Amino acid sequence: MQAKQAVREQRIPFEVSMNIPNEETREAVEEVRKMKQDSSIGKSYTDVDEMMKELLA
Repeated sequence: MQAKQAVREQRIPFEVSMNIPNEETREAVEEVRKMKQDSSIGKSYTDVDEMMKELLA
């Protein structure tokens, strides 16, 4: 049925759209941008095990 509709209308039979990030996601993205610009913000690790210990503590 959808194939027939696609042929008849010469388009896919549904709308394609991008999800707009919610406010929490936009804030997280902005925080990462700031952290990348200023290395004094946040904490960086050279050892994954050390990072995981702190995250799970």
